[in-house]
Amino acid sequence: MGAKKWMKTPKGYVSIAMSLYLVIASIGTITWMGIITSLIAVGTALLTDYIYFTIFKRKSSRDSTVITGLIISLILSFTTSWPVVAATAFLAALSKHLLVYKKKPIFNPAAFGLFLSIFIFQTGQSWWGAFGDLPVWTVIFILIGGYFVTDRVNKFPQVLAYLGTSFVLLFFMGLLHIGDASDALRPPFINAALFFAFFMLTDPPTSPAKNKNQVIFGILAAVSGTIVYGLFGGLTYLYIGAFIGNLYSYLNKKSTSAKSAAKMQRVNSRHRVLGK
Repeated sequence: MGAKKWMKTPKGYVSIAMSLYLVIASIGTITWMGIITSLIAVGTALLTDYIYFTIFKRKSSRDSTVITGLIISLILSFTTSWPVVAATAFLAALSKHLLVYKKKPIFNPAAFGLFLSIFIFQTGQSWWGAFGDLPVWTVIFILIGGYFVTDRVNKFPQVLAYLGTSFVLLFFMGLLHIGDASDALRPPFINAALFFAFFMLTDPPTSPAKNKNQVIFGILAAVSGTIVYGLFGGLTYLYIGAFIGNLYSYLNKKSTSAKSAAKMQRVNSRHRVLGK
């Protein structure tokens, strides 16, 4: 595939956006440590893929692996030690191959690796690549990039359902003084939520294609995640919400596949009867 065609693909859009965010955030924070972190994360993810595909003699998909590494590097604190960065990327890449349905990951790989790293390595996840530590106006970069990516993968119903449900629930929770809900609607939490909704929740292999299912996915992810936030706070609620949505998408695909197989079996049986 030529460079121009690749740039117009969903993976091309996300890769370009993540790379630009990496540069902007690095300049804004006046450090190149984030770029070093990204090289470690991307390199480890690619190496994990290479080893897996070599052993099982399958064709690799480098674009999605690079995206996974970039997302991890934009969320982990750039002060995270390199072994922890590498281990997080390894877990993310491995989940893409082990937790699958019809050769597609069930859970968003980056979210899965980052979630595990919180409990295994007690990683500090600053979401610095979502510009939470930069001036408020820089959120416009998230909105612009998010718009183009969401449009390219046709996930607006899902993103709007998720953000709309989350913000409404958090607003009322804030009025009722439940947990720290009001903080979730301010930087840097709002930056993380937008980044998550636009670039992680919209992952095509782990989310539904039909508009109706996208809306259900978004609402489920928002409600479950918001409940977790109200109970425990922090940003793990984003990942847990994603996993609930991913499970819904998986079960929906599995149910649809089973119905299609049953329908095909009935058609074949009818043809055999008519043949007789």
